[in-house]
Amino acid sequence: MDDAVLRKHLQELLAGKEAHVDWDSALKHVPEKLRGEKPQGAPHSLWELLEHARIAQWDILEFSRDPKHKSPDWPSGYWPKQSAPESAGEWDKSVKAFQHDREEMVKLVMNPHTDLAAKIPGGSGQTILREALLVADHNSYHLGQFVLVRRLLNSWHET
Repeated sequence: MDDAVLRKHLQELLAGKEAHVDWDSALKHVPEKLRGEKPQGAPHSLWELLEHARIAQWDILEFSRDPKHKSPDWPSGYWPKQSAPESAGEWDKSVKAFQHDREEMVKLVMNPHTDLAAKIPGGSGQTILREALLVADHNSYHLGQFVLVRRLLNSWHET
């Protein structure tokens, strides 16, 4: 397979716009009062899901770029301590950081100098290809949860 084709497919997978709604759409117009609400039977609020996805994505990105990176403690370091953001600004900061790190992963994948199949220094056999697929898979899983919580909160409208 042509390397450029693989990179383009990875870029599209990370954007998440092919088979389902994407994160950018899911994050639009989330009412501030609902960001920390947990619907009956749901284990997580929208804030918890966003922060978990952000932290995990950041961790994978930094692991991919920095052989000295230290991951947060598992599992406590991957979830926020509170179910709601302290302010609208904290929510906005998290959204922007999530979007930024996703774009940084895309840049890493799209850089022709990045060897997608080389083992990552400091890892135990992982490659950039594996980590990009992991980000896409993890983000997709939690995006589904995010949309479900929005539906349960009557805050999701199909377009």
